[in-house]
Amino acid sequence: MLSDEEIRQEYAILKHSVKKPEVFGELYEKYYDRIFNFIYRQTDDEDLTADLCSQTFLNALKNRDQFEYRGVPVSSWFYRIAANEVNKHYRNKKKTRVFSIEEVKVRELIEMTSEGWDEELIQRLLSYLKELPTDMLEVLELRFFEDKDFKEIAFILNMTESGAKMRTYRALDRLRKNFNLSIKYDGKK
Repeated sequence: MLSDEEIRQEYAILKHSVKKPEVFGELYEKYYDRIFNFIYRQTDDEDLTADLCSQTFLNALKNRDQFEYRGVPVSSWFYRIAANEVNKHYRNKKKTRVFSIEEVKVRELIEMTSEGWDEELIQRLLSYLKELPTDMLEVLELRFFEDKDFKEIAFILNMTESGAKMRTYRALDRLRKNFNLSIKYDGKK
């Protein structure tokens, strides 16, 4: 989680890159892997991910003068552009959306529960997550796999902060009901 000062520094770098485009490379280097992994989980195709990731940063570079400071990290803007690129891809190709959920990340989520999990239950959960509606998967991915706070999730998904919270809680409630979970979730951030 970036401090307000770090967020402002990144914003300054982005604004400086309007006059000196090579400065943008600093943000590209810092966030490329995260954005790539974010896209990859939604495509499960390395070549497609590379294309969409390149398009994400090209769009950011072209439109860097339009980014407005709203108290969220510049990376949230990259995630928003990436999410839009993925959505555009699926809309244009009329394909079913893919979510490749990393088992390691699911295991981290499971560690937040107080239950003992066996392999069969973990595999059931992985299958269940893939069947969740896209809007619920998006918030769970951003919240737990990307460690974004509600303000960032709201910005990335172009919704209100209370909408991001509500969607996250609904997704968690669905998981609780279907898997009898007692997720230790403090709701902060």
